[in-house]
Amino acid sequence: MTQTTRTPEAGIVDAVKGNWVDRSAPDWAKPYLRLSRADRPIGTWLLLLPCWWGALLSAASGEGLSLRLIWILLACSAGAWLMRGAGCTWNDITDRDIDGSVERTRMRPIPSGQVSVKQALAWMVIQSLIALCLLLTFNLNAILLGFLSLATVAIYPFAKRFTWWPQIFLGLAFNWGALLAWTAESGRLGLPAIILYLAGIAWTLFYDTIYAHQDKEDDALIGVKSTARLFGEDTPQWLWRFAIASTALMAVAAVMAFNFTFGAGLILSLVGVAAFFTHMAWQMRILDIDDTKTCLRLFRSNRDAGLLAALFLAIAVLA
Repeated sequence: MTQTTRTPEAGIVDAVKGNWVDRSAPDWAKPYLRLSRADRPIGTWLLLLPCWWGALLSAASGEGLSLRLIWILLACSAGAWLMRGAGCTWNDITDRDIDGSVERTRMRPIPSGQVSVKQALAWMVIQSLIALCLLLTFNLNAILLGFLSLATVAIYPFAKRFTWWPQIFLGLAFNWGALLAWTAESGRLGLPAIILYLAGIAWTLFYDTIYAHQDKEDDALIGVKSTARLFGEDTPQWLWRFAIASTALMAVAAVMAFNFTFGAGLILSLVGVAAFFTHMAWQMRILDIDDTKTCLRLFRSNRDAGLLAALFLAIAVLA
């Protein structure tokens, strides 16, 4: 019996209708771009923003605007797109059986038969090699951190099988850029970068717990663990804790980066932290953990929360 190949048009696709992949990409490329989640840019933003935080905070508290900083920001932008794509491809390879059992993900390229596992592996390698070329333009310490990040990427897809806290593993992977970009800009890893990394992990726990509430019923049926299932009706209380922890850690990172010297740069950075928290507080006002559309909307809105922090850090670089 031959396997039936199902196209996204035949069922539910977990992407915005009318996205650029569906509209403009060649037919042969669409399954690969969907593997990379190119039709859902929010993941790239959430991977990129901690990179920008790290580079901008280092520059704002150091030598300010430079050609090196501009290149780091650009290289991280391209690298985030590539590595998010490679990571999502790896995630789909490891989750191909689970995805086929979940209504929201059953039409993804591998479980629907559009792409074979071998083709997906080849696509993952291609994306990773291009990202490696960008990484090799950074200093040695940053390059070493880049290689270390692969461990977190490799482990994350399996986390939901053995822990109720897979969002921690996602946070470890998605916020590594704060460490790498700080090191690329400054030449060495500093304590403020580590604290900023922890702030990002708490932020990931915040937004990905909201995201996981979309799948809690399917996850329960197939035995997949998540913080959404763990917290249940207590989710709002936990989200407030994560929001406060992320904000406090980000503020501490800024104060330490500026060596406790309150000038224009630090004040602007702290204004960005306050704006970041205000956005999360707004999300909490309208959160409904039983409304999947609201959960998805709020999850995506975290791009704006992260951009607020990055915007004021960018202004601090110029101050």
